[in-house]
Amino acid sequence: MSHTEQPTAANAALLDQFIDTLWLEDGLAKNTLAAYRSDLALFAGWLAAQRNDLQSVVEADIRAYLASLHQDPQRPAPKPASQRRLHAALRRFYRFLLNQGRIQHDPMLNIDQPRLPQRLPKTLSERDVETLLAAPDTATALGLRDRAMLELLYASGLRVSELVNLKLFELSLDEGVVRVRGKGDKMRLVPLGEIAANWLAQYLRESRPILLKGRACDEIFVTTRNPAKVDCPAGGMSRQMFWLLIKRYALQAGIHKPISPHVLRHAFATHLLNHGADLRVVQLLLGHTDISTTQIYTHVARERLKQLHEKHHPRG
Repeated sequence: MSHTEQPTAANAALLDQFIDTLWLEDGLAKNTLAAYRSDLALFAGWLAAQRNDLQSVVEADIRAYLASLHQDPQRPAPKPASQRRLHAALRRFYRFLLNQGRIQHDPMLNIDQPRLPQRLPKTLSERDVETLLAAPDTATALGLRDRAMLELLYASGLRVSELVNLKLFELSLDEGVVRVRGKGDKMRLVPLGEIAANWLAQYLRESRPILLKGRACDEIFVTTRNPAKVDCPAGGMSRQMFWLLIKRYALQAGIHKPISPHVLRHAFATHLLNHGADLRVVQLLLGHTDISTTQIYTHVARERLKQLHEKHHPRG
C-alpha cells in the first residue's frame, strides 16, 4: 500500500502545533523534531489513503500501519532504531492530543516499544591500541599533535566532538584533569593520566606554537589549514579531519579492523572494566546519563574474560 499520500491540511496544521509544543516545552534538537514530523507526516498520509484522520485513530489503525511498513515492496523495512523513533513520535503525539482534550483514549497505550537488538561496540585490544598510539612520527609538529590527541582520547574516553572542541582553559595539566562539555551542555571532570598529560605538555610546548605561527586560537588542537571557525584564525581540528587521521594511522600500524575515533572510546571503557573498574565510575567518565548505556561494555568485558579463561585455565 502506498505511503506517498500527503496529510490533509487539518492534519498538517495539527502536526505543526505538536512540533511547536515539543520545541517550546522540551527544547528537542532540530534534527529530532524534523524526524518526528517526517514520521508522523508519513503516518498521516497513510491515514488519508484510508479515509481516516489522526484524531480518529484507534489502536488497530496504528498496528495496521506498523505492519504495513514491513509489507511495502517499494521501500525497505525500517531499521530497529527508526521503529523506536516512530514509536516515540506516536506516543508523544497522542499524549499531546489527550492532554489537549482532543481525544478521549490514547491509542498507543497498549503498543509496546520495539526492542533494539543488542549490538556490542567494536573495540581494540590493548596491544592494538599501543600500536596505534605509537604510529604518529613525533619528530614532526603534526605527528606530535596527533600523538597527543590519540593519547588523550584513549586516556579519557572523550567523544570526538568533545576532543576537537576542547579549549586551553579547560585543561589543567597540574591537576591532571580536563573539563569536558558533553551532551546537553553537561560538564564533567575527566582525569588524563600521567602519560597523556606528558604528551599534551610536550605538544603544547613544542608543536602547537609551530602550527599557530603566532596566531591566536582557543582550541587545544590546531591545524595549519585555513580557518574553519571564526574564533580560531589558525583553524581548529575538525571531527572529519581527525576521523581521517585515525584511519590513516590504523592502516600505518597494520590494524585492519574497522576503526574510528569512537572505537578508542569503546576501548577506554572496555579496558577499564577488564582491569576491575567499577561500572558507575566508567559511567561518570563517559558522561552517560543512564547507566544502562554503560552496561553494554560489561558484555564486551565478560566475553574477553571468557576468552582469557579458555586460553589460560587448565580446565578452560
